[in-house]
Amino acid sequence: MRMIAVGDNVADCYLDQGLYYPGGNAVNVAVNCKRNGCEEVSYIGVFGNDKKSDHIMDSLDKEGISYRYSRRVYADSGSPGVKLVGNDRVFVRGAQDTAQHLLRLRLMPADLEYIAGHDVCHTSCYSSIERELPVIKEHCDISFDFSTRTDEDYLGQVCPHIKYAFFSGAELDSVQIEALIKTCHRLGTEIVGITKGSEGALFSRNGVLYKQGVTPAEVVDTMGAGDSFIAGFLVSYLKKGVMEEALQSGANSAAYTCTFYGGFGYPKPIGE
Repeated sequence: MRMIAVGDNVADCYLDQGLYYPGGNAVNVAVNCKRNGCEEVSYIGVFGNDKKSDHIMDSLDKEGISYRYSRRVYADSGSPGVKLVGNDRVFVRGAQDTAQHLLRLRLMPADLEYIAGHDVCHTSCYSSIERELPVIKEHCDISFDFSTRTDEDYLGQVCPHIKYAFFSGAELDSVQIEALIKTCHRLGTEIVGITKGSEGALFSRNGVLYKQGVTPAEVVDTMGAGDSFIAGFLVSYLKKGVMEEALQSGANSAAYTCTFYGGFGYPKPIGE
């Protein structure tokens, strides 16, 4: 099985700790797919030219993830501030002139040929790659994390091109969830997953519903738990195609990620 993530990378700055951790939805999903047993994982993104980007790339090297088709530019890394409130993370607006803000990926024929060698391509609403989705779909199935974005115009832009849709839906009620699932399926998405924090997750495959509870854990930090759920689900589902097993794998992966700080570890002092 081969998986590729395309999109954002950031350095999450834990202001209370004076540390930063490599992260970003695409990077987190890539690393956790590898940790969940995916044989080959790749990443394409835009790196800055600062020490934070060096550290993000070094962490990918250590995890055995290739990023050779990525770009590197003269700009700082995205560095959102993070404060822990209890065990939950609250983001603080960071600089708006970083590599992630200044440049967007434009996929070339060589990129698409490379993507075509993978079983699934994961990206998200944070990656500003919506215009590339139709051409990616011609080469590879797409997994997409919408986070909390559920407006119909955006769903109409994305859902016709993707196979897997993931949402953070802790604030949604049952009526809103039902409507969201129906809309995504009507637009062409086969599998729709909505995670609801401590309430677990609700998934639908072509209208058949599946519920998943939370795997107990000693929670230290919830950063990246949703990304880890996606990774655990995708790896299991692509290997076996069994929804129940894939959902349990996602819940287990998310629980493990909650037991340490950062999306997948690798702390480094801010300023280094």
